Amino acid sequence: MSSRNIPSDKINLRLILVSGKTKEFLFSPSDSAGDIAHHVFENWPEDWAEEAVAKAEILRLIYQGRFLHSNVTLGALGLPFGKTTVMHLVPRENLPEPNSQDQRQKSKGGGSSCCSASCCIL
Repeated sequence: MSSRNIPSDKINLRLILVSGKTKEFLFSPSDSAGDIAHHVFENWPEDWAEEAVAKAEILRLIYQGRFLHSNVTLGALGLPFGKTTVMHLVPRENLPEPNSQDQRQKSKGGGSSCCSASCCIL
């Protein structure tokens, strides 16, 4: 898909597995992370056979270091139309609790909320 033009009303996702294998898929801005997981599961690439999962519900997307909840849409993330965005695709039953890293940091004596592992500089 990299060699052809991406429609201006679509978002091209380049999904990367833990193994490093990648594949590109076209989605609409209204598609949610859950929709994407189901689409990828239903259209699992042949060269990803070794990484196949039992059900779509355990597939999770990671964007900019954060797990996406299944109801967040690509449009809500502000992804550019007609461009390629890279995300990681990992099998995981549950998402981590919000601020779980902050709690671990505080329990280790790091009381400052500045410069914790959850900071994001844009």
